[in-house]
This record gives sequence, structure tokens and C-alpha cells, in this order.
Amino acid sequence: MSDRSRDGYVLFTDPARVDVDLVHRWLSEESYWATGRAHDIVARSIAGSRPYSVWRDDVQVAFARAVTDGVTFAWICDVFVDTGHRGHGLGQWLVDSIIADLSAGGLQRFLLATRDAHEVYRRSGFGPVAGPSRFMEIDRRPTRNAILAALPDAE
Repeated sequence: MSDRSRDGYVLFTDPARVDVDLVHRWLSEESYWATGRAHDIVARSIAGSRPYSVWRDDVQVAFARAVTDGVTFAWICDVFVDTGHRGHGLGQWLVDSIIADLSAGGLQRFLLATRDAHEVYRRSGFGPVAGPSRFMEIDRRPTRNAILAALPDAE
């Protein structure tokens, strides 16, 4: 995939363009889902995924990644936009770019989770999981309670 630009922002898919230290700070200090996540975990998660980065000038301003086999399924996660760049549609641009890139390769099933950005992801085509009772999980994250706290059906 070639790099894309929009309104002075540039989207990269090259893993070498990810500012791992910055993404680690965002996730471990500013996100609700990855609070306290260790630097090596962030680095390894990026290395094991398809990372997407948005830059403005010489600074990374947004990040997302897809965990995927590239053929049947993708989990879109760690979508984060720096506070000073929110409100410009960067999160949706990231998600739409991931969907477009992987769809071009034939992938038809995408999943993501959010506590509070449902409307953003609806604009990208996401809806509630069909047959949620079919899904099972083991969730040992120390942030699990914070992640589920705002959900009406949290257990």
C-alpha cells in the first residue's frame, strides 16, 4: 500500500515509521485499555501486527494496528489520536484505511472493541456483534475492570 496524505497529515504503513516510545506513552499513560502496558509489550505487539501511523510535519499524531492473518480475520486495536489532533477524523481515517487495505486482499471480517467511540466506528461500517453468545474469552488484563466499567452489561 502506498502512503496517503490528507489536509497536511500523512498516513504510513511502514512499521519503521512508528514512534514506539510515543505510542507506548499514549497507550500506557493516556488510554483506558492499556494503562501500565510495558514498553516491550507495546513494541512486540506492533512487530506482530500491521501498524498504521499518521504524521504531521515530523511528529506522529495517531496510531492504530491490525492483528490479522491477512486472509480471513482482523482485529483492529490500539486506535489512538493525540489530544491536540482530535476532531480531524484521523481515527476514522486510520480505521477506514485498515479496512480498505485488508479488504483489497479479500478479507471480509473485522472486529474491534470500544468503550466510548461507537459512533465513530459505526461510520466505518461497524455494528454490534451478531450472536455475541458465541464468543468466549479469557481476559487476564489488569485493566479489564476499567475497560468494562462503562458498559451496561459488564459482569
